[in-house]
Amino acid sequence: MATTSNVPRPTFGPRGFVIPSSQQVLDGVQADINSAFGGGLNPSLETPQGQLASSEAAVVLNTDADFLFLTQMFDPAFAFGRYQDALARIYFISRNPAQPTTVQCLCTGLQGVLIPQGALAVAADGNRYVCTQDGVIPVSGQITLPFDCVLPGPIPCPADTLNQVYQSIPGWDSINNPSAGVLGNNVESRAAFEARRAASVAHNSIGTLPSVLGAVLTVPGVIDAYVTENTSNAPQVIGGVSLLPNSLYVAAAGGAPNDIVRAIWSKKSPGCAYNGNTSVVVLDQSPGYVPPYPAYSVSYQIPNPLRIIFNVNINNSTLVPADAATQIRNAIVGAFAGLDGGLRAKIGAPVFASRFYAPISLLGPWAQIVSIRIGSTNAAAATFTGSINGNTLTVSAISSGTLAVGQNVLDASGAVVAGTSIIALGTGTGGTGTYTLSNSLTVATETMQTVAANLFEIGININQIPTVTAADVAVTLS
Repeated sequence: MATTSNVPRPTFGPRGFVIPSSQQVLDGVQADINSAFGGGLNPSLETPQGQLASSEAAVVLNTDADFLFLTQMFDPAFAFGRYQDALARIYFISRNPAQPTTVQCLCTGLQGVLIPQGALAVAADGNRYVCTQDGVIPVSGQITLPFDCVLPGPIPCPADTLNQVYQSIPGWDSINNPSAGVLGNNVESRAAFEARRAASVAHNSIGTLPSVLGAVLTVPGVIDAYVTENTSNAPQVIGGVSLLPNSLYVAAAGGAPNDIVRAIWSKKSPGCAYNGNTSVVVLDQSPGYVPPYPAYSVSYQIPNPLRIIFNVNINNSTLVPADAATQIRNAIVGAFAGLDGGLRAKIGAPVFASRFYAPISLLGPWAQIVSIRIGSTNAAAATFTGSINGNTLTVSAISSGTLAVGQNVLDASGAVVAGTSIIALGTGTGGTGTYTLSNSLTVATETMQTVAANLFEIGININQIPTVTAADVAVTLS
C-alpha cells in the first residue's frame, strides 16, 4: 500500500543536494506519530512519544547526512580517500605512494669506472641512498648521478651529508652532495592528487604542453615537473632560462631519466629541439621499424636546488616551550613538502612567506607570529670571493652588494655548512676584510654569496626547485 510522510526529503538545488534541518525532520516525525495514533498526542520531548520521535529523527538525519556525503564525493573538488581514488581511476591514474628524497651527488673516481644503478651510499644520519641511473666516470674523474633515499618520505638531506660509499666499487673513491636533496613525499595528499588528476586530463592527447606534463607526472618517482616551450625562431628567456628556438623545455625532479625521456618522447613528435642538462637516447620502435631503430637524443632539466632561508620571529611569552625552535623548523619543512595538506614548493612557482603562517600558528596558542621573512641567492645581498679559516671569513674581492651581520653565507660547492651566518664584523665593514661566522669551517678561496631573509616573496626560475633544511630556519623571540 502507498505510504506518505511529513518528513521532508532532500532536495536538489543550484549548488547540489540540500538536506532538511534537524527541526524540520523532528517536526515531520512528530506529525507522523501523531497521525498514526489518531491525533492529540503531547509533543513534549520528555514524553514517551517525544523520545520515540527524537530517536527516529536522529536515524533520518544520519541517513540524510550519509546521502549528502556520498553525493559530495562525486565532485573532484571535495572527494578524498577511497572516493578520490575511484574518480582518478577513470583517468587511469592512481595515488602516488610515499616517494623518497632525491639527491644529486658528485661521484669521484677513476676514468671508465661504472657506477651502476642500485649502487648504495650512506648519509650522515644513517639513511641509505640508492643510485637510480648508470653512470661511467669520465676523463674529468667526476660524474653527477641521482640518488634516492631507500626510506620513502620527506627525509631532509642537507648539503655535504651524503658522503660515504656503502658498497665498495673498485675505482669509485668518494661521493658528496653539494646541494641539499629535494624532499620526498608521504603518500600523496588529497590536494596534490587532485592537482595531478587535473593535469592528467590532457594525458591522452599528443603534442600539447599539458599532455607532456601529464605524462611526466605519471612517471614513478617524479616529485614535481614543469613544461613550457619556445615557439619562436630565436632564443627566448622564459622563467629565467634561455630556451633554444622552436624548442621544448621540461624540468623534472625525481624519477629515472630513461623513464622521463620516454614519457616526453611519447607525447612530442620528432622535429623540435630540447633543452636541459640531462640527455638520453631514445629508440623509435614504432610499428614498421626494424633494427637498427631510429635514435633521437631527448634532453630535459634536472632542476637545481635553491635553498630558501627563513627568519621567523615570534612573541616571547611564558607559554613558549623549550623546543619551540625545533617545532617551528619541523612545521616549515613539513609544509615545504606539502605535509600540511597544501601544495609543496614547486619548480618555477614563487615561494611566499605567508604560506608558512598557518602551519606555525597551528602549533599552539604560544606560536604568536610577529613576522616571517625569507631569502635566497636569487636575491643575494652580496656576491664575493672569500675563504674561511675557523670562524673567520676573509673577503678578498667584492663582485656586488654589501655584507652585514645576520646574513647567511652560501656557496655553490656546498663547502659552507647550512646555517652559517655572519655574527660580527672584523676588519670588514661590508666590503673586503674579515667577518666572524657562527660555524667553524675550513673553506678554500671560492665564490660565495650572502643572503638576508628579509623578503615576503621569492621568484623561482623554471630550472630551480626550492629546498629547505632545518639549519636554514632562524627562530627569534621578541
